[in-house]
Amino acid sequence: MKRELWLCQGCRRQVSITSGTILHDSRLPLRTWFRAIWHFTGQQDGVVRAADLERKLDLGSYRSAWALLHKLRRAMVQPGEDRLRGVVAVEEIDLSGGKMGVKGQLTFKMPLVLVAAEMDGDEIKRIRLRNVDELNKASAKAFVADMIEQGSTIRASDPIVYKNIPGYARDRCVRGTDPSAEAMRVPIIRRVESRLKRWLLEMNLGAIAQRQLGYYLGVFAFRFNCHASLSQGKLFHGFVQQAVAIPPTAPHAILARHF
Repeated sequence: MKRELWLCQGCRRQVSITSGTILHDSRLPLRTWFRAIWHFTGQQDGVVRAADLERKLDLGSYRSAWALLHKLRRAMVQPGEDRLRGVVAVEEIDLSGGKMGVKGQLTFKMPLVLVAAEMDGDEIKRIRLRNVDELNKASAKAFVADMIEQGSTIRASDPIVYKNIPGYARDRCVRGTDPSAEAMRVPIIRRVESRLKRWLLEMNLGAIAQRQLGYYLGVFAFRFNCHASLSQGKLFHGFVQQAVAIPPTAPHAILARHF
């Protein structure tokens, strides 16, 4: 139709091609969105700041750049993404600096991150992350059910929360005799933990609001899972595919979380 709108033959309603995506009701040209996505996927460490985006795209205001950036971060979390399968290492990462594997572990408050890593021998294929208020059987069961395919084998060091989850085999990690937290961890998760903490520190020197932490974890998981791809073009194409599958969020709802 005129003004580049689509017409539904059933209800006769006219809609934009960007309706139902993160680009919904955006006044920015598609060229600007594509430039932003290209810049976003081109950063080796995934660290993109609103001030840089404002300057590179000449957006005119920091608020516009901030809203655009957080829409892109939301698009990093792919809806209905394939669950992990096979042997999956599961562990928790405490970002508050508390000691893991000691009495009182189940009462840790935010920021606590659950991580699941799909294994290929000693290498990590894909990861999934989720921040939770506290670690208990209910949160662990929900995380496993959402992130891991049934019939898979869970490799976890915790003897309580990941025990006897229906539909999953258990490959218990031997803790050893050393009572220190380091000896009680699933060794493979240390790779994810060190990279995540270093990356979060680079993001605004670690000053990330807890309500936004889930989006940052999605960005990190996307970058981690795509680390083998050397083609920025493939990253760009994959990101655009995810972006058009993300439901829209009103700009005022995004800005209200920060400003």
